[in-house]
Amino acid sequence: MRLSSIFSVLALSVTLAGCSELPGVHALSHLSFLSPYKMDIRQGNYFDDAMLDKLKIGMTHEQVQFIMGTPLVDDMFHKNRWDYIYTFQHDGKLVESRHVVLRFDGDSLSQIDRSMDHPPSASLTTKG
Repeated sequence: MRLSSIFSVLALSVTLAGCSELPGVHALSHLSFLSPYKMDIRQGNYFDDAMLDKLKIGMTHEQVQFIMGTPLVDDMFHKNRWDYIYTFQHDGKLVESRHVVLRFDGDSLSQIDRSMDHPPSASLTTKG
């Protein structure tokens, strides 16, 4: 009895595995209850425009780090450059991508480069 039940389960799993090759099965994959869950992925240092507006030229390393946190990229070859990078993916799609470069002259903030920063548009509101 036990051997026949193992054989039945094995035969059923092989049969169901073959069903994935049927053309109609892939058409059902767009249904949300049949597709796998894709979790939200946040990577890097989160920052917003309000945080960037608090930065002022002439601030020290410690003052900048208090506002922005520890920089994501700490390049040993460019000690006077701090990169803050943040990305957010929702449902497998990139929703937000931000990148700000801060440059220092000694211990003093000398430049805030927002040229690579792409803040989210108002139409892309996300759940926090």
